[in-house]
Amino acid sequence: MPAAEAEPTLIGSVQRALRLVDIVANSARPLPVKTLAAITGLTPGTTYNLIRTLIHEGYLANEPDGLVLGARFPTFRTSVDSRGVFLARVRAALRDVTEEVGATAYLSRYSDGEMHLVDIVDAARSPRIDLWVGMDSSAHATALGKQILTDLACDERLDYLSRHRLEELTPRTISDRRTLLTHLEHSQGFAVDREEYSIGNSCVAVPVIAPGVTASLAISLPADSAALDGALVSTLQQTARRLSLQLGADALIGEGSGAQGDI
Repeated sequence: MPAAEAEPTLIGSVQRALRLVDIVANSARPLPVKTLAAITGLTPGTTYNLIRTLIHEGYLANEPDGLVLGARFPTFRTSVDSRGVFLARVRAALRDVTEEVGATAYLSRYSDGEMHLVDIVDAARSPRIDLWVGMDSSAHATALGKQILTDLACDERLDYLSRHRLEELTPRTISDRRTLLTHLEHSQGFAVDREEYSIGNSCVAVPVIAPGVTASLAISLPADSAALDGALVSTLQQTARRLSLQLGADALIGEGSGAQGDI
């Protein structure tokens, strides 16, 4: 067989490394190294060695609960809706907020007519609220949900509320639809939950808006120490704007990549 037609030389370690990155890129949650080893069938030792290299080169990043995509990976991605890319962007933003404010940070997203809790990063001295009711039944009682409802078009907001009961989760929950709509219409650019979801806890949320993305970024604080001052809201808004710009840029890159692929 002529040399030009011979099978190309394949580097097994490169193939295995790319497989690991691909799995992380398509996961909606951080993945522990042991899980990656189990999925790929690689030995733990081989998996750890490949992961160390990928982290060193910036293609993966190690979080307390597992691996996410690193800062260098998005230059190769083609869609902002790639779950791993979206998670990596969100995780970085939540960690920025947690470290700066010292409070647990959350991000929720509106997709296919429903609210979804995307990710949480815990603050060491302010652990997460016990999420005893899911977002699908508590959007009206959370800052995360109320901010997204505010950002929806009127017909989408009314459609959502027509499909979800406004359960009274605490004595402070707004369970009357008309009252809730009035409350949403008077938004000042952020949403607040004052013990409406859980007694003893308050939250404040701000919008995260990008092409194809309607989401909200929030922090939780004990109700007796929650000081809703301008500096706190400003910090959240600055992080949310950075995340919105990053997701918007990702969408533009994705569109550009698609166009180039069609040529």
